[in-house]
Amino acid sequence: MTIALQLERIGMAFGGFRALDDVSLSVSEGEIVGLVGPNGAGKTVLLSCIAGSLRPTSGHVRIYGVDTTGWPPERLARNGVMRTFQIPQPFANMTVLESVLVAALNARPDRNMPTAVDAALVALDAVGFEKDPDTSVDQLNTLDLKLVDLARVISANPRVLLLDELAAGLVTGQLEKFVSVLRNIATSDRTVIVVEHVIEAITGLCARVVVLDHGRLLADGPTGEVMRDPRVVEAYLGTQVNELD
Repeated sequence: MTIALQLERIGMAFGGFRALDDVSLSVSEGEIVGLVGPNGAGKTVLLSCIAGSLRPTSGHVRIYGVDTTGWPPERLARNGVMRTFQIPQPFANMTVLESVLVAALNARPDRNMPTAVDAALVALDAVGFEKDPDTSVDQLNTLDLKLVDLARVISANPRVLLLDELAAGLVTGQLEKFVSVLRNIATSDRTVIVVEHVIEAITGLCARVVVLDHGRLLADGPTGEVMRDPRVVEAYLGTQVNELD
């Protein structure tokens, strides 16, 4: 089994505050892993260390065996590591197609426009975007904006995909569609890390869950078992654990 992502004793300190403390884990190619924990647990910080927005103060990040610690985001993106953010990041004054095309074009060294346009349209179709690609992004609702964000990273054909709370703010019907979309874009050679507070999204998508608490790895294993771990219930789930029964 090929290891797509390996974290070796990752630490991240901001002055005297340690946001991450000795976090180690391995994720195999093709896995969809949920990353959960209470607010302030270090989830987004960990994604940022993987994606290059932050350089960890200790430890190593390896992508397919290559030490990528400290690589800038653009270099990681060109090497197949892409991420989304908690709040959609649309390009102002662009159409949907233009917004996705920016990522599709930059992911291709030859900057071939026809190929990039095809990739952008394929990505929009893959995420189930149903409106006209020439729609202005400022006319989109929350779900559509999240789908466009997802299409942008998919258009770059990532090997490692980092999703940060994309399900936040979605109502029940939208959530079901979104989980279905994420299942469809997961492939045998695409590794997906999903940060979520929406438990239904995690249980509907991820066979494995990693739990962070105060910057430390609290639990790691099959979703059902982890969600019923007394330590996880105490630190994070509380009454939400009853929803899994």
